[in-house]
Amino acid sequence: MTASPPESPGPLIAARNMGVRRGGRWIIRQVDLEVARGEWVFLIGANGAGKSTCAKSVLGLIEIDEGTIERAPSLAVGYVPQRLLLSPTLPLSVRRLMTLTGRFPSDEVDAALAAVGLERLGDPPVTTLSGGEFQRLLLARVLIQPPDLLVLDEPAQGVDAAGSDMLHELIEGIRRDLGCGVLMVSHDLEKAMEIGDDVVVLVPHEHDHPTPAAGVRGGVPPG
Repeated sequence: MTASPPESPGPLIAARNMGVRRGGRWIIRQVDLEVARGEWVFLIGANGAGKSTCAKSVLGLIEIDEGTIERAPSLAVGYVPQRLLLSPTLPLSVRRLMTLTGRFPSDEVDAALAAVGLERLGDPPVTTLSGGEFQRLLLARVLIQPPDLLVLDEPAQGVDAAGSDMLHELIEGIRRDLGCGVLMVSHDLEKAMEIGDDVVVLVPHEHDHPTPAAGVRGGVPPG
């Protein structure tokens, strides 16, 4: 795992007045979101507020219906999805999962596993891992090719309190070592206010003129 290139001017990603409309209703609307290199931004909201839609939109995985999104040139993104459903009968080992998207030298795989504390795990079937171990494995996958921007969709979901704390510590270490930006979908407002550089709060949209997403920086809501 190597460090990212020196900081470049401007944010890694910036969304302005972003909106996504599906099935006759706005999933998200009037969202402003920006992530700079080395910054940890939390995306917070209740169920149905469109957090995952928002995260996927800024990555270009979902087409937006209004607003703009700007991304830094040659932006390298690492994305950890909310869920990765695997059949219990699928013969998929830890190291096989690490190399599903490309061929990587074994030493790079070893380094990525070590970065998330899984170097002593061996190569067991993925289905035998605990919830916390599996989330760390998904994190290790994106570290084989170090990102400029790390996007995580509720990585602590289904993980106990101790595992959640470990995940947050790992992410903080990755941010520090790589100097990357972090965008993290979460429902834990307390944790977001404690460690986040910026917090974007989404509210559910049930009509065409919703309240805009609210940004919180330094713990002070906008006046």
